[in-house]
Order: sequence, then structure tokens, then C-alpha cells
Amino acid sequence: MGVAVHRKLTVRDLRTGNRARVLRALYFDEPRSRQELAGSTGLSQASVSNVVGELISEGVVVEAGQVDSDGGRPRVLLRVNPAHTAVVGVDVGETHVLVEVFDLTLRRRAEATFPMEPDAHSIDEVAARVLDGLDRCLRDSGARDVLGVGIGVPGFVERGLVYAQTVGWHGVALERMLRAGTDLPLFLDNGANTLGQAEVWFGAGRGTGDAVVALIGSGVGASVIADGVLYRGSSGGAGEWGHTTVALDGRPCRCGARGCLEAYIGAYGVVERYRAVRPDVPVEQEAALAALVADGSAAARGVLAETACYAGLGVANLINLFNPARVIVGGWAGLLLGARILDDVRAEASRHALHRSFEQASITLCELGPESVALGAATLPVADFLAGGGVRRTAPSRVG
Repeated sequence: MGVAVHRKLTVRDLRTGNRARVLRALYFDEPRSRQELAGSTGLSQASVSNVVGELISEGVVVEAGQVDSDGGRPRVLLRVNPAHTAVVGVDVGETHVLVEVFDLTLRRRAEATFPMEPDAHSIDEVAARVLDGLDRCLRDSGARDVLGVGIGVPGFVERGLVYAQTVGWHGVALERMLRAGTDLPLFLDNGANTLGQAEVWFGAGRGTGDAVVALIGSGVGASVIADGVLYRGSSGGAGEWGHTTVALDGRPCRCGARGCLEAYIGAYGVVERYRAVRPDVPVEQEAALAALVADGSAAARGVLAETACYAGLGVANLINLFNPARVIVGGWAGLLLGARILDDVRAEASRHALHRSFEQASITLCELGPESVALGAATLPVADFLAGGGVRRTAPSRVG
């Protein structure tokens, strides 16, 4: 039988915890006065004043004007300092590598996109494009101090290794390869997870602790947030929604199995079915899906109806498994298709989901747009910074 080990909290632990509570309250709900921070964090006025004084002296927090109080002196408003440091988000997608630089409050300052062939994912080429984009964006943004680089990847990450079966990566050492070209702190995670965190922080998932964010692009994945915490599984591989089986001995999937949901609702599979009825559709996936959505022919409507059917079945499975308050559909293909078929997806989900669970769940589209994987990736170093109370877990990094 295991023995529980209880570590005694130190003064430093308590101080870090207080700083983290104040900083998170400001980050997600600014501007705020010291009095308001005391109310929202449950800390004493004296503790809040001490923490705020430290954060201001370090340049993490700045004053943001004043507001009149009831009969007393005007209250000073505070906010997180956007210029305190920069942060980088990277989306390693199946059709592109996108690199973006943001300020600390995640306002975009520079970006660079490198197209990728959907079926060609040389890890050397991906690493080279990430590093090229990093150099280009940091130069264009003028950023000198960088908190870290968050990277959203296909598949899942375990001890710095990436496992993405559909693109032929098994234990690919992407982190080590990038480390050869930069000394900036690196944070890798599954792209669906980074999309999910972005939507929970800033988009359609804000204000709920139980949500599933479904990413539909060339492939399909999901980010499961339970009681405000991302569920990862034993080795980070949870959320591979696209590789749940929806048809025994069904269509072949790129992962090697048959009948996976991805083969029916992922852009790769949808375009393949559309091309079977309209051979003249564009070669590029996004252009082909746009043509499908705009096509009013009976054949196109049939492809969309089948896609909605399987998407609704997949959403119902998520509702039955996780009982979320919201199912949020995103990814570039999810947003493109969702604008046309979301009502049909809801109707199909209602047929397969348990009635009470379906009644409690809203099904909606992501609010942050098709490129939110990179934004979500940028939240990874920011989340680490907030959890540390504004103290970096790694040494500060200077550029140039």
C-alpha cells in the first residue's frame, strides 16, 4: 500500500500562491482596483497591496487610470503590462506551419505562414520552418525579451516526443531538434489542446468548467476540459476523438484502421468524397471545401448531409461520455463546414445522445477563428508564468 507524502507549505509557497491568485484575477478580468482584487481573490487588503507592489516594481503590472469611489479617494486601476515580455505561438498543422508573436496579453504583433503539402511531413522540414518563422517574426516584431514558445502539434506529446500516427511520426524528437536552433523555453502540446485552452480563456468556452472543444481540420481531435482542467490521459494521448470508430469495417483512415470518425468528417475524407462526385474540384483542401459549401447541387448536398450525420454522431458520443456544458466546434474545416451544417449536426446529435445530457449541452462554433491553434499554443508559456505568480520557471531569454 502506498504512503501519502504531505509536503509542508513554505512561506515561499504561500507568497507564490498569493501572487498567482492576484495575477490571474488581473489577467482574465482587467482592469481592477486593489479593493476589487481583494474581493475576487479572498486575500486581505494588506496582502493584495504587498503583491501588487511587487508586481509593479517588476514591471509585470502597471497602473491603468483611476475610478471614482463612493465618498473616498479615487481608486487606482491596475492591469497586466502587455509590454513586459513577448510570447510565441506555433501551429504545426497538416497544411501549414504558422508562427505568431504576441505581447503578454496575447495581442498579435507579427506572423509568418509556411504552406505544407498535406501528405509530406518531413520532421526536418517542419523544424526548419518553425525556426525560420521564429527568427522572422521576432525580427519583424522587434521583441527582445521572450517568455517562451508554445507549439501545437498533430498527435500527442510524451516527454518531448511527438506521436502523430496519421503523418507518420512515432516518437519524433521535435523538441530536441528545435533546441538545436534556439535557447528559448519550449512548450509542446497537442493542437486540439491548445485550441481548447484558447477558447476556454478567450472564446466560446469562457465561463464554463466543463467543455469539449472539437478541432476539425485535415484530421480530427478534441480537447476535453473537466472542472476547469484539461484531461490528458495517462501519457497525454487523450482526446483522439477522430480515431473513435463510427462504422465497423468502414472507410479506411489514414491511421491504418477502418471506420474512424476522421475518415468521415476530416477535411481529407470529406474532400475525397466530394471529388468522387465532382472530379473538377480544386486540389487544395481549403479551396475544395469552400467549393463544396458553395455548391448547391444534389451531389454536394449529399456529401454535406453525410458529413453532418457522422459529425452529429461523434458529438453525441462526446456528450454521452463527458456530459459537457458546451461542445465547441473549431478548426479551419470545422468552421467552414459548420457555417453550413451546424443545425443538422445538432439535430443528429439529439438522436444519438442521452436526452438529459443533450438538453444540458450547447453545441456552438469557436469564436477565435481558424488560426486559434497558434494563439492557444502561446497560452502555454503564459499559463506557466501565471502559475508561478509572474516569476519565470526558466531563465529569462533575450533575443539578439
